[in-house]
Amino acid sequence: MALSDLRDNIENIIFDLDGTLWDPMPMSIKAWHTALNGFDCIKNPISEEDIQGILGMQHDLVGKKLFPYLSEEQQFEVMNSCYVQEVNDIKESGGVLYHGLEATLKTLGKKYDLFIVSNCQAGYIEAFYEFHGLSAYFKDFECSGNTGLSKTENVKMVIERNKLTKPIYIGDTMGDYTAAIGNQIPFVFAKYGFGDVPNAEHSINKIVDLELLF
Repeated sequence: MALSDLRDNIENIIFDLDGTLWDPMPMSIKAWHTALNGFDCIKNPISEEDIQGILGMQHDLVGKKLFPYLSEEQQFEVMNSCYVQEVNDIKESGGVLYHGLEATLKTLGKKYDLFIVSNCQAGYIEAFYEFHGLSAYFKDFECSGNTGLSKTENVKMVIERNKLTKPIYIGDTMGDYTAAIGNQIPFVFAKYGFGDVPNAEHSINKIVDLELLF
């Protein structure tokens, strides 16, 4: 089914954030380096590949993957420092919005209600809204940092809380695909992001492709 064929079956659009609406990598690398410099227990410098490998992962599971040699208490302390630094850096300098994002949101918002569900920490989406001035385009959001739940459960929460009918989910990772399938809603794969979803029926090569829905 072509992306345009979804048009008559969509009333709401739920977006992932990282790799779907923006590229957080320059901001994240800077923030993590700043935060980790304060810990003598970190064995190796964090790399871009390390951070790319955890994008889309539920935020409270990241420490176990990146720092398995630390105790749970140390992991929590280290990750909390990184997450706080990220939010602060977003508030100060933002991230890299994908080309045409705001114009696309403005166009889509004329017909659809828009939402965000991400596996990020608490405060991350609010900082994204604040620096880039995008809050007016979205009706609601949720993240694992607020709920401690999986993306599948958070998508379900947004659907139920807002009484959504005919929503779709747009994201760039298998976790996003799984969340859509788990809620029995269509999925659109953002091929320009950080993941690979070989089973995706629908895909876009850039964010502005979504204007085909309008």
